[in-house]
Amino acid sequence: MVSHDTVVGIAEESVTVSKRTNEIGRVQVAVTTEVIEQLVRETLLTRHAEIERVSINMEISAAPQIRQEGEFLIVPVVEEVLVVQKRLVLKEEIRLRIVESQEAVELPVQRRAQKVKVERLPPAAEPPSDVPSTPVTGKTPT
Repeated sequence: MVSHDTVVGIAEESVTVSKRTNEIGRVQVAVTTEVIEQLVRETLLTRHAEIERVSINMEISAAPQIRQEGEFLIVPVVEEVLVVQKRLVLKEEIRLRIVESQEAVELPVQRRAQKVKVERLPPAAEPPSDVPSTPVTGKTPT
């Protein structure tokens, strides 16, 4: 009896993968700032005090307090007068009234605005030499 052994060979493939940077285009961005003169409109509120002095010249026993009468703030002014005896005399009152007025104004002002310009450029002639390719190796049994 003769035995026949058959020998079958095993094959294996290997794969090497590498990657590289491929430039497909470039972009150039430019930002500029410009000053724009613009007219601004606003209504301004102005307040000022009108002062009216009222002569009283009346004898009083005690100094009056500052008081409010309608739209007037009354500030009493007193003076001691020497006579045979001392008397308190209300010399005058100062009447203050706050008056408001509005005024529409237009003033030129400057403001800054930025503009952006984006420009597409063609790719460079050669890929950059400072980017190394990275090989990846994997084995596939068959």
